[in-house]
Amino acid sequence: MTTWILAGALLAAAADPASAALSRPPLPVAAGVAGAVAPKPGGGTAAARGPAFVAVIDPGHGGEKEGAVGADGAMEKEVTLQIARRLKARLERMGGKVLLTRTGDTTVPLANRAALANAERADVFVSIHLNSMPERARSRARGVETYFLSADATDASATAVAARENADRLAGEPEPDPSDPVAGILSSLEDTANLAESSRLAYAVHERMVAAATAEDRGVKQAPFYVLAGARMPAVLLEVGFLSHPEEGAKLRSSAHQDRIAQGIADGVAAWRKGGRAAAAR
Repeated sequence: MTTWILAGALLAAAADPASAALSRPPLPVAAGVAGAVAPKPGGGTAAARGPAFVAVIDPGHGGEKEGAVGADGAMEKEVTLQIARRLKARLERMGGKVLLTRTGDTTVPLANRAALANAERADVFVSIHLNSMPERARSRARGVETYFLSADATDASATAVAARENADRLAGEPEPDPSDPVAGILSSLEDTANLAESSRLAYAVHERMVAAATAEDRGVKQAPFYVLAGARMPAVLLEVGFLSHPEEGAKLRSSAHQDRIAQGIADGVAAWRKGGRAAAAR
């Protein structure tokens, strides 16, 4: 994988929260768990303890990176930001501190997105995207897919989705380096605690998002997404529908459907957190 956190990346997208996070000093890592984030301090009143959890939401693409484009010209970068804002409001009502990797139509390098989550010691990272198919298949492909990180893709479809999203890497970001420590993380994902938690998060969110949006279930899959590779916490990438599908694309642009998607994701995060607390209490 790529050696992403470089001096050049520190200067990129300086106006965005994800860029500012890169200038902060490294965070301590809990001993004994690869990629684990040090626990937040406890004790005192609820206010003194801070938020119930910290979430970073990543609206896919932005700026010069439009992402998928619908038949009517609707752009993925716009719809993902709208859904991210709705999700932010719901997670905040659950007591969370929630940050977006971009708050407007700006270009943010993929590496900076996970770096923000790491710098904020986030408990969860959710990257929101819209799917697309070539014109000949636009009328057939629809539904929701949920991904978590793996060095190998689940199937050919997952490979294609990862290739499309990974193409958003900015010009000037270095090519993969076999000596990069991130590559080592990918090669040993089966041994990390975050893989299991990312899987559990993916299934919790996917089930509730499909139900809330009454969408076709295209399954939970694994693939090597750059945007997830640097995250040191449970992380998922959501393809919340096909912007290229004539009917589903229209629904994705509607406020009502965006609300349903956001509520399904929030319900999934809540279920994942509840399951984690139950397991810790045993």
